[in-house]
Amino acid sequence: MDSRFAARDSLPALPSPPRWAEPAWRLRYRALTSKSDCAEVRSALTDSVWAVRLHAADLVTSTCVGDEKIAIALRSWIDELPKNTSRRSRGGVSWHAAAHAVVALARLRTDDARARATALSRNRQWELRMYATRALADLADTVRLRALAGDADANVKEAAITALSKLVGHDGDDLYVAALESPDAQAARAAALALKGSKRADVRAAANEAFTRWTRRNISSARDVRVALLEAAGRPDTDDQPPVQTHTLPRDVVRLALGQRVLLRVVMSPVSGGGTFTVRLRGDVTPIMAARILSLARRHYYDGGHWHRVEADFVIQGAGPGTNEYVGYEQYFRDELGNVPHVRGTVGMSTRSHDTGDAQWFINLRDNLRLNRDYTVFAEIVDGIDVVDRILEGDIVQRISEVGRGR
Repeated sequence: MDSRFAARDSLPALPSPPRWAEPAWRLRYRALTSKSDCAEVRSALTDSVWAVRLHAADLVTSTCVGDEKIAIALRSWIDELPKNTSRRSRGGVSWHAAAHAVVALARLRTDDARARATALSRNRQWELRMYATRALADLADTVRLRALAGDADANVKEAAITALSKLVGHDGDDLYVAALESPDAQAARAAALALKGSKRADVRAAANEAFTRWTRRNISSARDVRVALLEAAGRPDTDDQPPVQTHTLPRDVVRLALGQRVLLRVVMSPVSGGGTFTVRLRGDVTPIMAARILSLARRHYYDGGHWHRVEADFVIQGAGPGTNEYVGYEQYFRDELGNVPHVRGTVGMSTRSHDTGDAQWFINLRDNLRLNRDYTVFAEIVDGIDVVDRILEGDIVQRISEVGRGR
């Protein structure tokens, strides 16, 4: 064989993502499980890191009903809610403590929780109303839940409809039918799911009309709400009418595929503690997805987005519109599964099945190798992992912008 060809029989190995040490507090977080006893939970409620403290609150159950110190801590988190919940300092919280505490207190001391949950359900901060809705669901307060089903925020409305469906079933069909009119995917989807199997005469027509409206909007990532509406109308999901996908090849695909180094800087809002981190787009592995992400960043698509999902020993997810899993970019992203593993610090594309990328990012906070077969890694953190580790639910991205290129 000609030696010139022998030297070309394989491509060089792709660079591996950076390896990032974990913060010490994550070991304490990981040690807390559903099997932790009340003493362990009580101790963790005073941890120096809020992520651990909030996790401890989430693990409080009625088995600790006799632990007065836990009850005192939870009540104080609620009663000491700051007047300004729209911002938090670095390392601190704003609405988060009261939100997690009221849900925990509803499981622990119903009498203590009821008035507090009702008050928080009227708070101007929608996240507090959403968590209060979860507490009111545990308290079976269907009167307040019915009021919250008409909330101005779609995420609160979704939570209330979901809770009512479990508590009263089809006795709430009047509210669910009205919610089908919502222009927000999460609320309309929740209403459609609640109406599935309803015997009410007008449900089929209302669901079909809503399905037609959503079909006309030509949003690929709205498939979840369309399918839920079809089910409510008694129709199979094969009746879905997704928009025709138009795939124009982004102009940066070639240079990214050839290994051009392109960096995006994520600037967190000062109201969320500030800080920045930098990611490198892995165009050498996912050239089309990386180029589309770059295009969205240049159009300021991500500016002002929230991290709506934070699981401190798994991933953070968000940076899209709607602050919700079911609200994504209009055109789906195709999978580009490569050989870059989902290790700590890699950035993946949110999907709910193959080829349904919705432009939402998720960042792996630990090695999540089980995700390798199903989710695309399109970037990796090269600077500022400590900022990512501090992110809490609802934190806001001020902007994402291109900051550098080169070999």
